Amino acid sequence: MAAELHSDLAIRPVPRDIRVVSNTSNDERRHKHSRSSYSDGSPLTSRNNSLTFRPAKRPMPSPDKTIAVINASGRQAASFIRVATAVGYHVRAQLRNLEGVVATEVATNPNVTVLRGELYTKERPAETAQVDVTRNGPISGIGVNHKLMSELFRGAQLAFINTTFYGDEQHIGEALADAAKRAGIQHYVYSSMPDHHAYNKEWPSLPLWASKHKVEDYVKKIGLPATFVYTGIYNNNFTSLPYPLFCTELQPDGSWIWQAPFHPDVKLPWLDAEHDVGPAILQVFKDGVKKWGGGKRIGLAYEMLSPTEACDVFSRGVGRPVRYVHGPIDLKVTIPEGYRCQLEALEALFGLGHDDPDKQPPYFGDVELENSCPRVALELWEGPRGLEEYAREVFPLEEQANGLTWMLDEGDGGGNAHQQHHHRNGNGNGNGSGHAAHLQPHHHQHHLNGYMTTLAQVTPDSDGEDEDDGLVMRGLKRDDEEWLA
Repeated sequence: MAAELHSDLAIRPVPRDIRVVSNTSNDERRHKHSRSSYSDGSPLTSRNNSLTFRPAKRPMPSPDKTIAVINASGRQAASFIRVATAVGYHVRAQLRNLEGVVATEVATNPNVTVLRGELYTKERPAETAQVDVTRNGPISGIGVNHKLMSELFRGAQLAFINTTFYGDEQHIGEALADAAKRAGIQHYVYSSMPDHHAYNKEWPSLPLWASKHKVEDYVKKIGLPATFVYTGIYNNNFTSLPYPLFCTELQPDGSWIWQAPFHPDVKLPWLDAEHDVGPAILQVFKDGVKKWGGGKRIGLAYEMLSPTEACDVFSRGVGRPVRYVHGPIDLKVTIPEGYRCQLEALEALFGLGHDDPDKQPPYFGDVELENSCPRVALELWEGPRGLEEYAREVFPLEEQANGLTWMLDEGDGGGNAHQQHHHRNGNGNGNGSGHAAHLQPHHHQHHLNGYMTTLAQVTPDSDGEDEDDGLVMRGLKRDDEEWLA
């Protein structure tokens, strides 16, 4: 059954080369795309091969529109910026900081104007230095950066907005909508999620999603010409690192176990955010408000797979057994407060049915929206990267970049790689015993042969600026990607 579900997603050749700017010099180096399966010495990387050679482009008119984007180093926003600027759109992009390869990519894009700064303000910096800005709801002393928002929309006609839980997300989302309306934005695409309690009073709200739902309601209320996009579970949430909810825990025999509270047989929406959000959102803008305006919602997911089916598909891609375990979320590391509350509510929501699949709420809250997947998404973009292709082509590279070596240790099963990456400080042993392993931060470990992602934690003496992310992925590729963005 899983194979049939996946058959519509063709495995495509890798994209063309990209140019990477060195962090240590001004020289540009030609860099073979990280998804290529071929070594530098392979004859398949010759100039005449379709993986590396492209004919000259035909001249074509450039779009005369400017698009406002926030949290530009997040997965959704970065994917969109790559695609939109490649065809000539100009982007005004808000970045929290300029650290990391994604932020560098955005900042050095000639079609991007960067506005650096937070969307929130600290009204009393001396008193709010230690405030956790990821807490859900209003936060004393934390305001809204209205000046930056006004500047963001200046000269823009379109906007792709994906708020996160840094600051009061609802307040920030409403302020962004107000600023967009004052600026005369012609099409406002907001990345939303459901408030399950609004669909069924017996369903608990997920705090981070409920905030987005309230922003969606406000956007409708003030009459912005808007479209709302609901994104499925990201393929690249999976990792052997001890991140909660989507940790695929490496076993001594080289297999993996994924433990989560979702019923094993209830289908969930899946999406490769980095690969597929960009072209889909661009098509929404090209179709315009005539087709997608009036507050229409889009379920952006290209596969509907149950956890059991997802493990089967992932196993085919990676070539190793992957087993699903229906169980509670295992917290092994320190995470931001806002995300901790989200996980607790998620476990309660999707645990409502226990062993009865008919009682598990739809992931998107709305059955009709969920049933539209992947049909509507495929109307926007017909070349998605499925979970199997991700597992085959990308997952091993990201795991190796994270310091794991299972893909190199085929002879002994690779079961030691996961433990080799853990840093213990006496408070946790990294074996799932219930203690949280507080992983020590690694700052900007740059490697010329790839990217390194490591972990950082919130510390009591942190100033709340660079380390307010809690558990974050550090390094060239994901240095300042936002949580769940």
